Amino acid sequence: MKDIHDRPIGERIDWLFDLARRYGDTFRSPEAWLARQRYLAEHPTAIAVLKCMDGRINIAVATRTPAGILMPFRNLGGMFDLGWPHLGEVLIHHMLKMTGAGRRVLVLITYHWSRGDPKRGCAGFRFDTAAAIAHTQAIRRQMSQLFGTAHDSVYPLVCGFETDEESLAVHGPDGSVLDLATLAAADAATLEPRLAALLPDMPAQMRADLLPLLRGNLEHMAQIRQQTARAERLLDIEHREWVICIGRGFDFLHTPNMALIIGPYSPDLADPVRKAAGIIRGNMLAGRIPDDGFLLLASVPFDEIGVDRARAEMKADFLAKFAASVVAKELPELAARMATRTAVLDWGSRKLELITT
Repeated sequence: MKDIHDRPIGERIDWLFDLARRYGDTFRSPEAWLARQRYLAEHPTAIAVLKCMDGRINIAVATRTPAGILMPFRNLGGMFDLGWPHLGEVLIHHMLKMTGAGRRVLVLITYHWSRGDPKRGCAGFRFDTAAAIAHTQAIRRQMSQLFGTAHDSVYPLVCGFETDEESLAVHGPDGSVLDLATLAAADAATLEPRLAALLPDMPAQMRADLLPLLRGNLEHMAQIRQQTARAERLLDIEHREWVICIGRGFDFLHTPNMALIIGPYSPDLADPVRKAAGIIRGNMLAGRIPDDGFLLLASVPFDEIGVDRARAEMKADFLAKFAASVVAKELPELAARMATRTAVLDWGSRKLELITT
């Protein structure tokens, strides 16, 4: 729905939860399940993505990767520290689960920027792309400290994401960069030797499993460039988010530029909430979204019914109240236009269940 950003807030909220319902229905369908099983059989490497909360960044869409394949971790600016207690626990649990099943893990450590206008870059780093890259390299070093420097089981890979054309730039260990924006869809056949030269230390199976993402990105960029040529792209490259999501389980938001997604990882959760609220207010003031309201959505996934689900409900309730209190304190005039919803997500079925309406 191209003009959903311009609808009244009540219609936008209804649309969002209908999107979640349709996403869950598709995810649970026999065809989608079989497609995921076939994809994972062909490409067994598990892929995690560390990325910014920015709603313009959707790596699965930009690489045309099937739903449920990429494991996302989001925070303001893509800023992470593996010493953070909750992040470390969640990340290591995921790595051990994957490697225990015999799968290697590829971790895409991403930063983002805009080629057309630095002010469309990452506000979390004050639009300083060099600082963002330095931070991703620091995360890569932490990954090596945790999981080993040989990178045979867990491979940390720094990637840039250019938001104007939604193109990837893959960084090699020697400082060289493969910028997919310099290639065309017809260059897909050259990606394999380019990747082998760029990442000679990456296990061959990992490189083979990374290739579909890069090929998909070339196809996606070709479509983006067609939109740009038809002048259909301008609104998409600016912030137009009208939802603040806090927690986990938001991969149903495969429509870019809808939500600022804050993972529950940083010891200082107030900072990303405060900055997300500032972006929403800026979107309203600039007329990019209506000023009649925005949505604060808290969600926590659970694996099993019973205690695990009850804990998810309790955590989602806490996150919603915490984020709402930050917005009320920092931007009271914006808080008056805030609609709050709390939900839990059945991780196995991707069914989003509202706890409050």
